[in-house]
Amino acid sequence: MLPVRMKFLQLLSMKPGKLETLFQIAVCQKQFPFMCLATSTCRHSKKKKENSYEQVDQEKYKNLVCSVISYKTSAQTPETILEEDNSLYGPPKQHRRPVKPETKTPKNWVPLINPNKRIPLLNNDSNFPMKIPLQEKNKTKMPSVTHILQQTISRQQALYLERWKRKMILELGKDGFAEYTKNLFLQGHLFHATLESIFLSEEMVTKEQKEDVSGYLSSVEHVLKDISEVRALESAVQHEALQYLGLVDCVAKYRGQLCVIDWKTSEKPKPSLKNTFDNPLQVAAYIGAINHDANYDFQVSCGLIVVAYKDGSPAHPHFMAPELCSQYWNKWLLRLEEYMDKNPLKLGCAEASGLSTEPQQESFS
Repeated sequence: MLPVRMKFLQLLSMKPGKLETLFQIAVCQKQFPFMCLATSTCRHSKKKKENSYEQVDQEKYKNLVCSVISYKTSAQTPETILEEDNSLYGPPKQHRRPVKPETKTPKNWVPLINPNKRIPLLNNDSNFPMKIPLQEKNKTKMPSVTHILQQTISRQQALYLERWKRKMILELGKDGFAEYTKNLFLQGHLFHATLESIFLSEEMVTKEQKEDVSGYLSSVEHVLKDISEVRALESAVQHEALQYLGLVDCVAKYRGQLCVIDWKTSEKPKPSLKNTFDNPLQVAAYIGAINHDANYDFQVSCGLIVVAYKDGSPAHPHFMAPELCSQYWNKWLLRLEEYMDKNPLKLGCAEASGLSTEPQQESFS
């Protein structure tokens, strides 16, 4: 078999004419078996690489290409480049700097800390906290902090509260909503009374009442561990110069810092200070009143808002450092000025006629 193959390869190396003649003779004489020698190439189909330039809109960039290849040295100027950019991408958009809202300052600015108040060298370290009741005569002369904030609420907040009220009335009905708000007020009042009894170590509420607010008490349990040296409880304060009054929940030390403490109850979580709406302004107003009230022989520069939850989940304590209190104090002064501008005669009329224009009661929740 091998000699036959060798002879066939020799035949392939001959000239075409002789090869044809010999091949015919060899086939006729059957000198080698029928074999087929073939050569072939296998073409593997490879995916053609996509050319990114093929995706370009040729018509759109025709003028640009022509301008580039027409000159050996670019004849473009900043003006022609800008013109081309405008034709390709449109005119550039002018960036406008954001306009900062104008910061308002109170017309009648009064410092938060009273520079003229004399603090005795030996403070009264009595274990019994101060509890000054609201004087009836003062109620007719001065508006309360809560009343001022309610009368100067922003339009957005007013719409939000009105929408919430309508939603609740649809769900509960008018009578049901009235009962709901009444129960919220009673629970808040009872919660404050229970905390007062804890601080005074007195049985001011029954066991049944404690059970009604057991969830709130469990909620603030971790906060109470950080409170010490209670100086005032449910005590009236008034700012003689600015002519407003209020009822402070508590003045005590929180982690070593003397604070005005405001206890709040909520059905929804309020993990940040901004969730408490106008409560920081209320605390700042109380701080300023205490510092300018002669009945208190101390000054306060910090605040604390504690939001307790009925289901017993841990309360959110929002500490207000002195700088933050000063910021909210300025905002409070603006709200106070707005209220006085809207009600310029109310104070004078009340003082002159002695009419009983009792402000709305301080909110407990």
